[in-house]
Amino acid sequence: MIRTVFMGTPEFACPILDTLMKQTNVVLVVTQPDKLVGRKKILTPSPVKEEALNSNIPVFQPIKIREDYEEIKNYHPDLIVTCAYGQIVPKEVLDIPRLGCINVHASLLPKYRGGAPIEHAIMNGEKETGVTIMYMDVHLDTGDMISKKSIPILHEDTKDSLGEKLSKLGSSLLEEVLPSIINGVNERVKQNEEEASYAKIIKREDEHLDFSKKAIEIYNQVRALYSHPLANFTLNGEEVKVLEGYVGSDALGDVGVISDIKKDAIGINCSDKVYYVTRLKPFGKKEMSVRDYLNGVNHEELKRSVIC
Repeated sequence: MIRTVFMGTPEFACPILDTLMKQTNVVLVVTQPDKLVGRKKILTPSPVKEEALNSNIPVFQPIKIREDYEEIKNYHPDLIVTCAYGQIVPKEVLDIPRLGCINVHASLLPKYRGGAPIEHAIMNGEKETGVTIMYMDVHLDTGDMISKKSIPILHEDTKDSLGEKLSKLGSSLLEEVLPSIINGVNERVKQNEEEASYAKIIKREDEHLDFSKKAIEIYNQVRALYSHPLANFTLNGEEVKVLEGYVGSDALGDVGVISDIKKDAIGINCSDKVYYVTRLKPFGKKEMSVRDYLNGVNHEELKRSVIC
């Protein structure tokens, strides 16, 4: 059985590791260093690390893989597989395994290269996405493609729900193509650079809702950022995070104004229609339904509130 090294970090990557453990001898798992999580700053391992330790697989957590990769050489892998690892893998690592390094990427390459393909596909209103398995090179998601499969993006899909589907799809696709990779009979298809697009990592400013956009864009942004880091707007100087909502009827009045308050939704004018918030997280409080939120606020004052 061939010796593999797996490189991955989030929950999304765990099914990929499971497939590798079934079909190969996973001799080492490389993942990001433990992080301080939550208000109490508890040092927490990545989901991939937990999976590896539960399976008695050695774990390596370099702070910078570009500078610290000798440990990987010591395990003499035949193949390296990566999925959402979180660092650029240097050429020195790519050159280690005789069968090469392959990546399981959550988009239909060459579209949405980069670190946040799921978020950007939803945010941009795409009707489908998928998984691509590819050979890695020194650039960002530009290597030859081995295989890819697509799935539809449903109107109600969030980053979480779509990510779960793509994770399972990636796992099954890897199981399908691994024998051809091991035997050296798989296809290699070059990417069309003219069709390439990039999905940059989500930054703080990408979380803020701009109600001068169309309501469907707000709807897509909220779904794309659920359940982390969450979209937000500012209400009377305090940040409010938005978890769920829907697009309503045509907007009447100025953009960014609360134009309607229902028993279970707050309507905010966008450039074309009203976006209704149904679930939120006020600053310093737990997430709640708008129905519960409205029990504690004056409706008339809320309608006069400033949103930005």
